Amino acid sequence: MGHSSLQIKRTLFTGILSAAAALTPLVARAQEVQKDPHADPPRPDAPSMSIKPYHPITGGQRVSWILTSTVGPSALVVEAVASAYNTGQNEPKEYHGTWSGFGKRFGIRVSQTATSNVMEAGLGSIWGEDPRYFRSYSQPFKGRVKNVVISSFLTHNRNGQFMPAYARFIAIPGSNFLSNTWRADSEANSSQALERTAWGFLGEMGRNAFLEFWPDFHRRVLHKKF
Repeated sequence: MGHSSLQIKRTLFTGILSAAAALTPLVARAQEVQKDPHADPPRPDAPSMSIKPYHPITGGQRVSWILTSTVGPSALVVEAVASAYNTGQNEPKEYHGTWSGFGKRFGIRVSQTATSNVMEAGLGSIWGEDPRYFRSYSQPFKGRVKNVVISSFLTHNRNGQFMPAYARFIAIPGSNFLSNTWRADSEANSSQALERTAWGFLGEMGRNAFLEFWPDFHRRVLHKKF
């Protein structure tokens, strides 16, 4: 059972990294097409490969992104729900299914998220990555979903064009393995770190989906009701 579970985790992790690797040449090809004046126009359901007009992220905006992505309302709700679920399942068992255990799980999740965000913003600043998510609200629904998925593995450079999110590829696995130093023994191992890494990229998609669609839901549904 343990070997089967480990194999599933490794397969999931490999699949995510393979998807990221497969996107890299597609980005390069898309940018070539964008520069070719004789190329066919982009399909209306395809996310734009660049943002115009684009304003590069500033140092203050990087700090703001770190804070919002770590202790912003949506981030804290996600961490609280995940911590509550793990408390109900008593995972890891060292913390027990108590309010104190919930607090420990919540604190560990927030600290790991903070580490990941600081690493991504800091490393990305060296080669000009912009960690912010940009909505594609002018696209059809299919194009917006594509933007959510693609933006989980790609980010924008100083010119507003998509590029592989190298800092994110380092930050998510790096912070998860680093967090083994302060986690309970039962989850402080490579297998658990790989699993958390896979969930980290899936969580990135979930965060992007929230940023993409929540403003529409709030305006069209909640605003009308209240």
